[in-house]
Amino acid sequence: MKKYQNVSQVDLPLSPYDVIIVFKDLDGSENIIRAQVKTAKKSVSFTGGSRGDVDRAYQSGIKEYIQSSTYSDVINGIHPTGSDSFALYFIPTIVVERLNQKSISLHKIEKLKNNYHILENCKNQKLIIEECIKLGILS
Repeated sequence: MKKYQNVSQVDLPLSPYDVIIVFKDLDGSENIIRAQVKTAKKSVSFTGGSRGDVDRAYQSGIKEYIQSSTYSDVINGIHPTGSDSFALYFIPTIVVERLNQKSISLHKIEKLKNNYHILENCKNQKLIIEECIKLGILS
């Protein structure tokens, strides 16, 4: 994320997002993006609130939720491509809400890989829906 000057890990254990990305929009205003980071081997999970399907009190399924724009703006799927390299899949929560599912395969979101245009516009509902329809992610 060296592309952006202000990227910070959120150090709040109960926060629904892991990273905050701050950058200036073209009009000079500050854009703050709340990102949830997920490891993505074959798919990206959209669920949160649990660790290995067990909540912090070790009761299965109690606090689990599907990410939405209420919790974060984008899910960053990190896919290892080598020992020191990875690809980033940026899935706006606007898209997650429309998909209405718990995960998606990397194959289906290939066009979101390293797509910084999607990341930077992840809160622009009209643009994101139109782009994801064009990319074949939404119908």
